[in-house]
Amino acid sequence: VQLQASGGGLVQAGVSLRLSCTASGVTFSNHVMGWFRQAPGKEREFVAAISTGGGVTSYADSAKGRFTISRDNAKNMVYLQMNSLNPEDTAVYYCAAKRSFTRVVIQTEYAYWGQGTLVTVSS
Repeated sequence: VQLQASGGGLVQAGVSLRLSCTASGVTFSNHVMGWFRQAPGKEREFVAAISTGGGVTSYADSAKGRFTISRDNAKNMVYLQMNSLNPEDTAVYYCAAKRSFTRVVIQTEYAYWGQGTLVTVSS
């Protein structure tokens, strides 16, 4: 199983960025997908999750209203649209996969992880 996150980069505060994650070696449509992030010197934290069919989502308070998670099961892709970025969003962003839409904020519940993509937001 391989998850590959991409789309990170160096951006200025206020702009938007879309992260992508592609999955292989797994039945993508059977897995809940999540995004987590780890800022420098901090613990990894939950950002967002989406159900297998895409109809149910969950967001961290820091992401609500600014970030949108979506998926395309035909392409084995999950996305994280991030708007109004601020320096506090600077982190390595990881995509992850699990089987059920329970306890989606708990990172140990996820069976598979991507390698992460770095997002740096300058002020």
